[in-house]
Amino acid sequence: MKRLTLPLLAVLALCGFKPAVPPRADAGPVTLSLVDRDQQRELPTWQHRGQRWVAGNQGAPYAVRLRNNSPERVLVVLSVDGLNVINGEVASPNQTGYVLEPWQSADITGWRKSQREVAQFVFTNPGNSYADRTGRPDNIGVIGIAVFNEAERWVPPTPRAPPVARGKSRVQAQASAEAAADSAMPSARASGSVAAAPAPALGTGHGRREASYSGSTTFERASRLPAQRVDIRYDSERNLVARGVIPARYRSGEQGPQAFPNSFVPDPPAYGWR
Repeated sequence: MKRLTLPLLAVLALCGFKPAVPPRADAGPVTLSLVDRDQQRELPTWQHRGQRWVAGNQGAPYAVRLRNNSPERVLVVLSVDGLNVINGEVASPNQTGYVLEPWQSADITGWRKSQREVAQFVFTNPGNSYADRTGRPDNIGVIGIAVFNEAERWVPPTPRAPPVARGKSRVQAQASAEAAADSAMPSARASGSVAAAPAPALGTGHGRREASYSGSTTFERASRLPAQRVDIRYDSERNLVARGVIPARYRSGEQGPQAFPNSFVPDPPAYGWR
């Protein structure tokens, strides 16, 4: 029986890789988070009705942080607002993506324009988002990844291994990989389902260009289906408070009028009178 191979030319981010933190017990092969680049911090996530949410800041550039918590290479297909961040097409798991080496992480900072440059991800109003400006606004407000394990690389058989046993072993390994991916998909889809909600107040813009170097590598997927699917929805903090995602007591930044904002009376500005 012939072995099914699924070759794919994938982009590998060569710069910005950092050793990943020790994996958490509840983490899958890859963890996904968003980073506010102005504040240089990972944005907190909020769980609400089976979905993960992040509050973004209007006008702030951000990065999508990917961490590979496994000892194997993985392929990560990254979608922002329903679009593939490498080729700009409507996203599908069978498209090109980024390859992460074992225990490595990378900050994806923008829409890839070439192997040397990206256009920054920037939180902006939906009408100014890249998705809306290119006529594809249906999925604004969600970031997702589809993660694929790598197929076992072929190793020349030793003389002691019987040919029949080797053939069965390869078939069984392929079937096990397919079954594992199939069993992982229902729960991933359930956690990433998008419920009906008001239109988002934030989208992702096509910001200024910056240097970001990458190369190319080959990657053979172990399965047609991803081993992991993760979605994060994002919106303004005000909207997330209104939706009930963020409890009002945790709201930061903007506040209403305060009766006692300071301890002393400041001098008024000069108006030119004597």
